Amino acid sequence: MRQSSVRGDRSRRRREPDAQELGWDDGLYPDGGLPPDAPGWTPADGGVPPEDGDTSADGGHRKGGRPRRGKGRKVLRWTALSLAVLIVGGASAGYWYYEHLNANLRKAPRSLGGGGLKKPDPNAFGQSPLNILLLGSDGRNSAENIKLGGARQDADRKPLADVQMLLHVSADRSNMSVISIPRDTRVTIPQCTDPKTHQVYPQTSAAINQSLQHGGPGCTLATWQELTGVYIDHFMMVDFSGVVSMADAIGGVPVCVDNNVYSHDSKGHGSGLKLTKGTHSVKGVQALQWLRTRYGFEDNTDIGRAKAQHMYMNSMVRQLKQGTKLTDPGQLRDLAEAATKSLTVDDGLDTVKKLYDLGGDLNRVPTKRITMVTMPWQYSPDESYVMPKPGDAEATFALLRNDTALDGKDKKKKATPDPKASTPKGELKVVVQNGTNSTVNGPVSGRAAVIQQRLAGLGYGAAGTDPALTTQADTTITYRDKGLRGDALALAKALGLPKGAVRESSSATGMRLVIGNDWRTGSAYPKTSGDDKSADKAPDSADALNGEDSKACMKVNPQYSF
Repeated sequence: MRQSSVRGDRSRRRREPDAQELGWDDGLYPDGGLPPDAPGWTPADGGVPPEDGDTSADGGHRKGGRPRRGKGRKVLRWTALSLAVLIVGGASAGYWYYEHLNANLRKAPRSLGGGGLKKPDPNAFGQSPLNILLLGSDGRNSAENIKLGGARQDADRKPLADVQMLLHVSADRSNMSVISIPRDTRVTIPQCTDPKTHQVYPQTSAAINQSLQHGGPGCTLATWQELTGVYIDHFMMVDFSGVVSMADAIGGVPVCVDNNVYSHDSKGHGSGLKLTKGTHSVKGVQALQWLRTRYGFEDNTDIGRAKAQHMYMNSMVRQLKQGTKLTDPGQLRDLAEAATKSLTVDDGLDTVKKLYDLGGDLNRVPTKRITMVTMPWQYSPDESYVMPKPGDAEATFALLRNDTALDGKDKKKKATPDPKASTPKGELKVVVQNGTNSTVNGPVSGRAAVIQQRLAGLGYGAAGTDPALTTQADTTITYRDKGLRGDALALAKALGLPKGAVRESSSATGMRLVIGNDWRTGSAYPKTSGDDKSADKAPDSADALNGEDSKACMKVNPQYSF
C-alpha cells in the first residue's frame, strides 16, 4: 500500500502526480474512473460528482485542500451513521418479512484476532454496557454498489473500512457515547485469520482502514479492541447500497452552515454541496453531498467532515425521536429491504429480531445524553498520517472502559466515608490472575505469581493464583459481597492501585485481582499522574457534540464560500 500524505501542498514537496497516482484509473469515479472535469464523465453516469479525488488505500486525511479519495467512499461515512440511527428510530416499528429480511443479512465472525479481551463483569445490579462497532465498507459486491461507487474494474478489490466509529451504551442505558477514529490513523493490526480462506495475515502497522482487508470486519474489531482496551460486543458493517433510500425515507434532516457554501472549485474538488447561510432540510443527493463534504468545511480535512457527520446523525436522531418520520408502511418496507441488503453483522447479531431488540436498548437513551466525539489525534512527525494523541486518546478510551459518560453528566455519588476492612489480611482469600494476554504484545508469563508473592510480603498470606490467562487493559479488584468493599479498598491501597480499580460485580465469586496490561512489569504498580482522580468527561481535544444541540452550525471555509 502507498503511504498517504496528510498535510500541505503536494506540488511543493514532490513532482505533480499523474492520473494513475491520483487513482483516476483505480476506478473511483463513475463508468471508468475519470475525474469530474475529464472527458467521459457526465451527470448521467449516476450519483454525484466525486468529492475531491480521495484515492489512497491508507487514508485521505490531509490538510491544504489536496485531492484524495472519490465520492464512492464518502457515501460510507453517512451510511454507517444512518443505519445506526435507523435502528434507534425504528425500534417501535416492528420487523417485516422476518425470514426474508434475515436472509438478506450477511454474517461474519465477531473477532478474528487471537485471545481477545474478556467481556467485563456486570455491575452490582447485573447490568453490562453495550459496545457496537459501526463500519462503512467501500466494497463493490453488487451492481448497485458499483453504480453508486463507480469502479467496475475494482469490483474484486478487497474493501476498506473507511468509516469507523464505536457506539457505547452505558450499562444503565442512561447515556450513549460515539467515538470516531480518522480512517488513516496508524495502528497495530493484530494477526488475523480469514474465516473463509484460512489465510493468516501477520501482525502489521498500517492505517486502521486497511484492517478490513485482513480477513473481514472481525479483524477491524480485533484492532479496535487492541487499540482501546474496550470489549466490543458486536459490529455492523454497511456498504454503498441503500444510501439514498435511507435519506429519502427519513424525509429530510435539518443541517446548518454559518455562511454560504459551495463545495466546488476549478480543479474539480468538492462534493457539489451548495447552501446559503442558515438551516436547510437536506435529503437524497443533497444529504449525500453534505456527508461527503470535506472541501468547504473548517480546514478541508476529514476531521471537519466527521464533525458534519456527527451533526447530521444527531439531527436525524432528533427527527426520528419526534415520531414524525417513517410512518408510511411502504417506505418502511423499502427502507428495511435496503438496510438489510446492505448490512453485514457479527454472528451474535444475526437476525432481525436481535437488531430489533438492540434498537429497543438504543431507543431508551435520551437525546440530551448522546455525545459524539472524534478520537483525540495528532499528526505523525513527518505529517504523513494521523496517530492517537498521547494522554487524551487514552483518557477517552478509559472513560469508555469505565462506563463513564463522555458528557460529564453522570450522577455524582454522595461522598461517604470508605468502609474499613473487616477481614484480617492473613485470612482474606484473594485470587490473582494474569490479564496480560495481549494479542499484539503477547502475555507476560508469571505475572500472577509475582503479585501473589508481593501480597504475601504485605501480609496477605491467603492469596492464591488462577493459572488461566485472560486479557484486560486495566488492573482491577472485583468482589460481590458489599461487605468486602472495605477489604478490597485496603488491598488496593496496599498495592498502590487507584480506587477506581475496585469494582463490585454481580458475577464475581469471592475477591479477584486481575493484573492488566497497564502493569506488565515489576511488583510495584506504575502509578501515573492523576491516578487518584479519574476523569469524568471527554477531553476538550475530543471536540464533543451533544445530541440535543440543535443550534450547531458547520463552519464554512472562506475559500469555498460565495
